[in-house]
Amino acid sequence: MKFEISAQLKYYTYSNGCIILNIKALKDSKQKVIKEFFTTSTDIKIKDYKELSSRNRLTNLKIVAGQDLEINYNALVDNNFELMDIKKVADLNLSKISPELLKYMHPSRYCQSDKLYRLANNKFGKKTDNFEKVTALTQWIYKNVEYLSGSTNSQTSAYDTVTEQAGVCRDFAHLGIALCRALTIPARYFTGYAYQLFPQDFHACFEAYINGKWLLFDATRLVPLNGLVKIAHGRDAADAAVANIFGEVNFMFSSVNCQLAEDEFIPFIPDNLSRKAISYL
Repeated sequence: MKFEISAQLKYYTYSNGCIILNIKALKDSKQKVIKEFFTTSTDIKIKDYKELSSRNRLTNLKIVAGQDLEINYNALVDNNFELMDIKKVADLNLSKISPELLKYMHPSRYCQSDKLYRLANNKFGKKTDNFEKVTALTQWIYKNVEYLSGSTNSQTSAYDTVTEQAGVCRDFAHLGIALCRALTIPARYFTGYAYQLFPQDFHACFEAYINGKWLLFDATRLVPLNGLVKIAHGRDAADAAVANIFGEVNFMFSSVNCQLAEDEFIPFIPDNLSRKAISYL
């Protein structure tokens, strides 16, 4: 499935410093970046690099005080996700867990799984297997948390979302991750471009590690799961922020778009009667 994606960001820089952007599509065996263009309105020093553990593609821009900075990113991406039939699976054998999964089982800045242990186990702990548990908690978030733009801020955590019962996509993702980890299911934050999202923006959801695969879940149900182009993953939004800014910088404007580059698209939106899931990696 081919998608055309784009992002435009505008800043005004009051001081010297740097902006580390995380807006480029992830490159992987299942997600091919066919072509891409990254430009800035001013001639500044740019350095690209990958995080070793996540392979997230970061761009470091050295900024100078007193500039209007416009950043444009465009790409054509071929996304070969895997649609899987999930049979009854055994729970994760914790005695054989690989070291790289451990960080996705511990509480993190926005996902305080230790505070949600009782809630998670009382509501979902008796489900028959991990896939059913994650499907049930995703459905519970969708039914019990209102999607409300502007209702939260950069400090809002999964625990806050349970209390306030409202949030945006990152809050839905953080709550899903925290509940998974409280059930000893590894889970991580997923951010990307989203086809059919209205209004267009970067979108967040989460992946749970089940039966040896990272499976994608989205409690907002705002987009089809096969309409996503992955940018990054991490423990929570702190690991996959669109921009890390060092210096005095004023954010002015952003525009994000994701369009289908092919004619045919059959949306995949799972329901609680289906044992089907999507894996991007």
